Amino acid sequence: MQVVKNYLYNASYQVFVLLIPLITTPYLARVLGPTGVGINAYTNSIIQYFILFGSIGVNLYGNRQIAFVRDDKDKMTKTFYEIFLMRIMTIILAYAAFLIFLMTTGSYHVYYLAQSVSIIAAAFDISWFFMGVENFGVTVLRNFVVKIVTLISIFTFVKTFDDLNIYIMILSLSLLIGNMTLFPNLRRYIGKVKLKNLRIWQHLKPSMVLFVPQIATQIYLVVNKTMLGSMTSVQAAGYFDQSDKMIKMILAVVTATGTVMLPHVANAFMKGEVEKTKKLLYNSFSFVTALSVPMMFGIAAVARKFVPLFFTDKFLAVTPLMMIESVVILLIAWSNVVGTQYLLPTNQNSAFTKSVILGAIVNIIVNIPFILLWGALGATLSTVFSEITVAIYQLFIVRRQVNYHNLFTDTWKYMLAGMIMFIIIFILDSRLANSWTMLIIEVLIGIIVYTVLLVVMKAKVVEDAKLMLRSK
Repeated sequence: MQVVKNYLYNASYQVFVLLIPLITTPYLARVLGPTGVGINAYTNSIIQYFILFGSIGVNLYGNRQIAFVRDDKDKMTKTFYEIFLMRIMTIILAYAAFLIFLMTTGSYHVYYLAQSVSIIAAAFDISWFFMGVENFGVTVLRNFVVKIVTLISIFTFVKTFDDLNIYIMILSLSLLIGNMTLFPNLRRYIGKVKLKNLRIWQHLKPSMVLFVPQIATQIYLVVNKTMLGSMTSVQAAGYFDQSDKMIKMILAVVTATGTVMLPHVANAFMKGEVEKTKKLLYNSFSFVTALSVPMMFGIAAVARKFVPLFFTDKFLAVTPLMMIESVVILLIAWSNVVGTQYLLPTNQNSAFTKSVILGAIVNIIVNIPFILLWGALGATLSTVFSEITVAIYQLFIVRRQVNYHNLFTDTWKYMLAGMIMFIIIFILDSRLANSWTMLIIEVLIGIIVYTVLLVVMKAKVVEDAKLMLRSK
């Protein structure tokens, strides 16, 4: 039950964090327009590279290392300070590199400076520690107030396109303040340590091992916006960003299992419980498939009605992007389970690294001709191809370690139920009025249809849910 509780904490937090842009996006689309949204997306994509290089894989590495030593307070204290101080130093180097970049670029200086506060915020991000000790509640509760203040600030201070810099600064400062609020909770977990006893740089090499896949991951997370802004226009980057934002919000619910399960599986693996790690993999894979399939088909079915209602008619170009990109919901769900929840906690870092590097290479190679031919649509297609590459490679790597029959148990049921739901909702979407009321009705009908079909077909996830309720 602890894993379930942690999943709910993490999923609710991830959704809540993304609910802020979900609430503000319709407002900002109207106030800032495609150009303002595009400038923010483009400049932020550049800043993410400096955050990535400054963080050097600490989020994954720190999470895993804390999970390894969490039963020994002294070791955990020493490990925390070593990793935290190492990250402070690397972030300082990253910010220095950013200042050099700023001197060489000829546009968007004010926006880049506002975005750069996020680099400083990354130095104080210790969420990896609380993930390692499997305390996800603290991040939910502490950041709630900060995010509410952010929401109020946006509606209070951002009124026109001229307030774009204020909007960027509000987002950056919210990250910094949110990270700082986590520190008071450290006292219950760690004690004091002498600086002379710390071996900060012993963590650099193993952290760098996980840093390589994060570089590749980041490439096909933000390179599309960077390339669109450079090769076509910031407006195209804005269209892609709006589609990507919606897909990522949905993905947050699914991939929340990865953050929760990584320390859990790592702890079981360290104790030599091999069969338990495989069982956790099968259960998690079935769960995320059952969850991601209706989300994938659902967003594709309602995109035509959702986009003009949510973003306004200025963003109609986002509709086909969302319909196509919805496919990655299932693909990333699978690679999150196999990669983050199995390969990483079982120390198969090399295989994980190769998978995301392959994905990044495919993304860049396909991006160039596709963006030149189709702009934002081409970037979306290259995203799908890269995620297919990652998922297939990871599933190929574990072929001798897991039983595919157990892994894909009832997947056909989820897919069949999802396709039937899609057909029904797609037809309704074209016939019902273009209003929020009709959209909500479509979503509710979709949920009911999918759930009923799973119950009728006696899908594994339904049986697991019944057992969980009985155990209470």
